[in-house]
Amino acid sequence: MYECGKNVLHKKKLKDVLFVIFLFGLIIPTSIMATNTPLVYGQTNQTVSNTDLLNIQDIPAKKVHVGDIDIAYKMLGKGDPILLFNGASDTMDAWDQSFLRNLSSNHTVIVFDSRGLGNTTAASKPYSIQLLANDTAGLLDTLKIPKADVMGYSLGSFIAQQFAVMYPEKINSIILVAASCGGKDTIDQPLEFRKLQYEILNKSLNNVPISQDEMKSLVTASLGEGWIRLHSESVNIPENITSLQQLKPGSPSEVANNQNNVGHLWTATNWTGVCDQLAKIAKPTLVIAGTDDNLYVPHANALVIAGKIPGAWLIQIKDAGHAIMDQYPEEIGKILNTFLSTTSIPAS
Repeated sequence: MYECGKNVLHKKKLKDVLFVIFLFGLIIPTSIMATNTPLVYGQTNQTVSNTDLLNIQDIPAKKVHVGDIDIAYKMLGKGDPILLFNGASDTMDAWDQSFLRNLSSNHTVIVFDSRGLGNTTAASKPYSIQLLANDTAGLLDTLKIPKADVMGYSLGSFIAQQFAVMYPEKINSIILVAASCGGKDTIDQPLEFRKLQYEILNKSLNNVPISQDEMKSLVTASLGEGWIRLHSESVNIPENITSLQQLKPGSPSEVANNQNNVGHLWTATNWTGVCDQLAKIAKPTLVIAGTDDNLYVPHANALVIAGKIPGAWLIQIKDAGHAIMDQYPEEIGKILNTFLSTTSIPAS
């Protein structure tokens, strides 16, 4: 479930965005939450609001104790809270600055390190999507945030959906990027690409160097044909990059393996998935996919989700692959602001 291609992308203006709105009808109104973050570990509870100078890596992390772990997090911006679920093996500092700048202009953005990643501890409970959803609920409770909008990217979209199913009372809306709702409705990865992922992950677990060809295969799969056609230089990998840890600092091999396993369990066909449950929750839902995401989480999964959830918004972006968050961060930030402002009702 690795998403490669970060830091090798060259930005361009979005020219072809395909907006496909499915069944845009009755939207459940959301409420505006004013939040007060408690003082934790001796650090101030102020959020960063100067979005013009935003650099997520310069914002000091805070920590709170949740269940059996300590969760590292950051908050920035002002306005209604939105919680972001990272892609596989990414820490909270991996979010694109221009995306956060757009989103935090009128929202309080909460980013955090998932269990075992970055500065969040791991403990010993069996790793599962449900456990990660529970961690998230505990984080919001500790921060005294009753409700938030939630956004998940790739593996983070799986966790966001599980969180919505388990704790519908804690969410206002759901935003899913490069997502699958799992189970029998999943459009699965091609078998050969899944084999390649396992081979590379096994090398990583056993400290075996990854070849340039293997690394290039991962990056090519993440970027997609359209982007590479426009930016051929983006697949150039430095020769000294021979491990996944170099691409994903702060991601231990064991945690990467755990995330890979739960990701594949999510897309297994021996359970029902969560599409139907999300439809019953009836929360405003936005689904975003790149039309060239054909290997990591095939973009046809976005059609499945939007087709099952009444009122869902579906946006497909041309010449975007699985690395869509790094390819079109500013545009996605603007799309999110439009969706959130349209589906929210100001407090009276």
